[in-house]
Amino acid sequence: MNEIIQKNGYYIERLSKTNLCSVEKLYHALYGRNNPPGYFTKKYDTAYTGVEYVGYIAFNEQKNPIAYYGVIPCFIRHDETLYLAAQSADTMTHPKYQFKGLFVQLANLTFDLCQEEGISIIFGFPNQNSLHGFLVRLKWQMTETLDYYNIPTGMFSIEGISRKVPFLRKSYEKYQHYILKDYLVPRQGIENSSFKDGFAGINRNAHYLNYKTYHDTYVIKIGDATLWVKIRNGLIIGDINCRDDEFDEMMAEVKKLALKLGLKYIQFHTSHQTRLSALFSSRYDAVPSFHVLFKDLGAHIPLDKIKFTYADVDTF
Repeated sequence: MNEIIQKNGYYIERLSKTNLCSVEKLYHALYGRNNPPGYFTKKYDTAYTGVEYVGYIAFNEQKNPIAYYGVIPCFIRHDETLYLAAQSADTMTHPKYQFKGLFVQLANLTFDLCQEEGISIIFGFPNQNSLHGFLVRLKWQMTETLDYYNIPTGMFSIEGISRKVPFLRKSYEKYQHYILKDYLVPRQGIENSSFKDGFAGINRNAHYLNYKTYHDTYVIKIGDATLWVKIRNGLIIGDINCRDDEFDEMMAEVKKLALKLGLKYIQFHTSHQTRLSALFSSRYDAVPSFHVLFKDLGAHIPLDKIKFTYADVDTF
C-alpha cells in the first residue's frame, strides 16, 4: 500500500481493491445516494489493459475519505496504433476540505503514476465546477465541446414515474424487457463510429465492451442499423452504426420505440466533424454539453483527431 503521511491533518493512499469502498463512501457523503452493489468494483476493474487502480484517496485523521482523484485505463486507437490511455473520472472533494489544494495534489500524484504505468494520454469531460481547475491549475488542453441533442417524443415520462414509485418499478422493468425483446441484439456494445470517419477514438474491442458492463445498456437493431442505448431519464443513445440513407427511417423508429417505452426524450452527445454530427445537426437543434479535455503524457496524437460519443463517457 502506497501511503503518504501529511503534517496538516490528512494522509493519502493509492487506490486499491481494498480501499475502493472508500470511493463509494465519499460518493454517498457528497451526493446522498448509492450506486448499485459492485458498481465501483466493476468500473475500476481494468485488468484487461494491464493497469488498474490508478488514483489516490485522501483521508482525514478519523480515517474518513475526504477527496479522490483517479483515472480509468483504456486504449485509444489512432492510425491502427493502440495507445494506453485513461479517462479522468469521479473527481470528488468533500465540501469541508475544499480549497486546501487536495484536488491538485491528488491529480499530480495520479499523473506521475500514469507515466510510471505507461499511460501516454489522459482525457476527460469535467463539469463546470472543475473545468477551471483542469484548464488553469492542471494545464489540460480543451479541443471542443460535445453537442447534446435532446429530442422530445411528446410522451410524459412513465419511466421516470416508475423509478419514483417503488411498487411500479418492477412492473415497468418487465414491460420494458417485453418491448425491447424484438429489438435486442446479443452484444455488449458496438464498434466506435468515429473510426469509419477517419478519426481516432476509444478502442472498443471485446475486452473493453465486457468491462463496460458496469452500467445496464442494450444493443438494438432497427433495419440494418445498430444502436448502443441506455434507458435512464429517456432513451440515451451511446453510439450508432448506420448508413446515411437509413438515418431518417431509423430515427422515426427510435421515436416509436421511445413512445412505447414511455420515455419523454431521446438523447445523444457527439463530437463535431463526424458523420453522426452532420446527420443530427442538419435535423435537430443542439446545445453544448461536455467539454473535451486532454493531458498528453507522450502519445503525441493530434488531439483534434480524437472524437467521442456519449458511449465513451464513463457515465454511460
